[in-house]
Amino acid sequence: MQIHTTIASLRTALADARCTAFAPTMGNLHAGHISLMQAARVHADTVVSSIFVNRIQFGPNEDFDSYPRTFQADCEQLEAAGVDHLFAPAEAELYPVPQHYFVLPASAHDNLLEGALRPGHFQGVATVVTKLFNIVQPQVALFGKKDYQQLMVIRSMVQELNMPIEIIGCDIMRAADGLALSSRNGYLSVEQRTEAPRLYATLQKVAAAITAGRRDFSAIEQEAMHSLAAHGWQPDYITIRQRHDLQVPQDDAALVVLAAARLGTTRLIDNLEVG
Repeated sequence: MQIHTTIASLRTALADARCTAFAPTMGNLHAGHISLMQAARVHADTVVSSIFVNRIQFGPNEDFDSYPRTFQADCEQLEAAGVDHLFAPAEAELYPVPQHYFVLPASAHDNLLEGALRPGHFQGVATVVTKLFNIVQPQVALFGKKDYQQLMVIRSMVQELNMPIEIIGCDIMRAADGLALSSRNGYLSVEQRTEAPRLYATLQKVAAAITAGRRDFSAIEQEAMHSLAAHGWQPDYITIRQRHDLQVPQDDAALVVLAAARLGTTRLIDNLEVG
C-alpha cells in the first residue's frame, strides 16, 4: 500500500488507473470500515482510502480534539485489506487557505434529524467529500449505511452536481450482541457497553411493530423513546421515515427506522430498514 500525504503524489499515482473505488474514513478503523475496503475491490481494480479528521464537520462542543487517532494501526488494517493507496493529508493540504466556498446540502435533507441537531455538520461533510472526490476522481465510492442521512446527502449531491461517480451504500456491521460498530463505541464504559445493544433491540421492536401492521407511527416512536429513557438513555429521536428522502412516510414508501441517543456522554446512532 502506498501512503500519500500530498494531492500531487496521489494524483500522479492514480494517473493510469482504469477504475478506482474510494472509501473515505476519519480513521480509528474497525471491521465496518474494512468491509467497505473489501467491497470496493469487487467494483474496481484500484482501491483508495483516506484518513482525515475533518474539522469543519464538528460542532463547537463536539469531539474533534479528542477523536481517536490511531494511524499506525489503521494503516496495518488497510494494507491487510488490500487497499492500494491511502491518502492521509495534513489539514493544510486539504485546506491551504481559509475555506470560504462550501457545499450546502438541500434544506429538505439538512434541516432534519442529524442536520437539525448538528447545524453545519452536513455542510462540512459535503464540502470535504467534494474535495476528496475532486482529488481522487473515483468511478465508485462506498459509504456505510450506519450514517444513513450522510449517505442520502452524498447521493443527492453527486446526482445534482453531475459527478460521474456511483455511490454504493454498504450494510451496517454489528458486534455479536447487535451493537453497530462505531469509532465512538470506545468511549463507552464497561457497564455502558453492556447496555448499548438496547438501541438496536429497540429498533428491531419498532420494525416488528410496523411489519405486524401497525401504522400509528407517532405512538410507536414515543413508546420506543420512553423505553430507552427508562433504561437511562437520553434519546434525541427514534423516528420512522421514508428511505429515499427521510421525510415523514407517505403512501407505501419503503421505510427505515432511525435512532440517536446518548448513553452517558456518548452519542450513538443506528438505523434499521424495514422489510
